[in-house]
Amino acid sequence: MPADSHCHLNDPAFDEDLEEVISRIKEEGMDYLLNVGYDLQTSRKAVELAERYDTMYASVGVHPHNASQLNDNALAELGKLADHPRVVAIGETGLDYYRDRSPREDQVMALRAHMELAKKLKKPLIIHCRDAMEDCLKILEDEDLKKTGGVMHCFAGAPDDARRCLKLGMYISFAGNVTYPKAGALRESLKAVPGHRLLLETDSPYLAPQKKRGRRNSPAFLKYVVDKAAEVRGVTREDIERITVTNFKTLFKTGGVEKGEVAYKIRNSLYLNVTKECTNECYFCARFHSDTVQGHNLRISSDPTAEEMIEAMGDPSRYDEIVFCGFGEPALRLDAIMQVARVVKEKGGRTRLNTNGHANQIAGKDVTPQLAGLIDIVSVSLNTADAATYNEICSPLIPDAYQAVIDFIKSAKASGLSVTATAVDIPGKVNAEDVRRLAEDELGVGFRLRSYNLVG
Repeated sequence: MPADSHCHLNDPAFDEDLEEVISRIKEEGMDYLLNVGYDLQTSRKAVELAERYDTMYASVGVHPHNASQLNDNALAELGKLADHPRVVAIGETGLDYYRDRSPREDQVMALRAHMELAKKLKKPLIIHCRDAMEDCLKILEDEDLKKTGGVMHCFAGAPDDARRCLKLGMYISFAGNVTYPKAGALRESLKAVPGHRLLLETDSPYLAPQKKRGRRNSPAFLKYVVDKAAEVRGVTREDIERITVTNFKTLFKTGGVEKGEVAYKIRNSLYLNVTKECTNECYFCARFHSDTVQGHNLRISSDPTAEEMIEAMGDPSRYDEIVFCGFGEPALRLDAIMQVARVVKEKGGRTRLNTNGHANQIAGKDVTPQLAGLIDIVSVSLNTADAATYNEICSPLIPDAYQAVIDFIKSAKASGLSVTATAVDIPGKVNAEDVRRLAEDELGVGFRLRSYNLVG
């Protein structure tokens, strides 16, 4: 059930066989499609399709190619169309310096006009940007895109460009060109986008994926983009589908708020959302930026009981591992973890504890002997090679927190636990090689570097 965040079934290319195309889309089980207007005619058609099909939504706007056509009358009609309840965004608009079919000054004026309309109606923007990233981002910054939000559609930039978009609060959408053999740089950008900001699209009838290249594109071909995204990001097709649907519903406000999940699956691991409390306030933590991780809502209202976690887990042997994790620090609820872990081990499952390493400090004693035999792997967020940097990026709420992490790793190893120390690759803050040497050479445990802004 993937979501196509940008398509053009409102394009004349589909006039002769639209119903047949829609039938094939339904066979793919697609429940969320956004038809995007690029002039007045296609904007009207997008609204018409949204009225006819409950899986379709509309965006209305004038493409930068047609920016010179955006006079006061056209803008007034866009405003009327945008009042329709099935219109969930404004655009596509932006800058296209590749073809320059409208003068650049007209493109800039049209982009600013679309942004004013979006602010007025409180709807996100669909941004088209080709060979104009610097100018486009400068305008989005000047006009404070964060007031409306939006998506950089058919993203074609470098990872640094993606990070600038993310700072503006944008979602980033990838199209069929990410499947092309020579698109290695674009796939690096796909890796760099956090799950809670990722969207996929077809941009049909354009940009057919590699397996259908040369043919008219269709939302039915989104599955090939989904498969490539799953391969590049090291997750499953199911994960990508869930992520894109969740983000589509969030950005375009097309669905209700999902209840926080106690158990959530990523790849073939089942994670348990143990607690919403934590002894760190790491500025890079996902909970400060989103309610979701890999498309799962983790914003629970209260901590689940051990019984609730066991019920939500079901048969643990179905999964590669049961991971004690979530938005908080699981070791704050050590008794509940041990109760659940006993059930997992009795039923032949494997367990992993993701922790910030404060467990002994929290308990006031060495708890690692209690974990032996119940926890197969302990993943400890070491993060830095010195206390000063740790305090800066993790903002611990307990005293001597960094030393507590070091001591926990040592005691966990001494208790016979399999330990991996991790660090988040924060540019300009963390020297990953120093952390690796501390973990492997001095502490004698494994080491794994986690990508900044990516969790799960």
